[in-house]
Amino acid sequence: MRQADILYKGEVAGLLTQHNDGTFSFTYNEAWMSNSQKPAVSLTLPKITRPYHSETLFPAFINMLPEGFNKQIICKSLRIDENDYFGLLLNVAEHDAIGAITVKRTADSA
Repeated sequence: MRQADILYKGEVAGLLTQHNDGTFSFTYNEAWMSNSQKPAVSLTLPKITRPYHSETLFPAFINMLPEGFNKQIICKSLRIDENDYFGLLLNVAEHDAIGAITVKRTADSA
């Protein structure tokens, strides 16, 4: 299992998990949920208390990934499989993300 904190303007909004079976979940944290001033991280992931589940990485996070030749170069230099979207997200979306959302590998996610 791999996990990453999803940050909105530097504040942790939720937790993205890739489970051992390859599925994904996203859960907003309690502090984010309890503050009505905090927005959803995406229009496709409105604020709800239960986790979201998906067979594939959520579009809100896939859209943060490089494409085409840039993706090939990054994957080759970091030795990441081009189909490992979560691994790519963990490696590129903490500092080089455009917009309010960043992704930070959790301490227990190798």
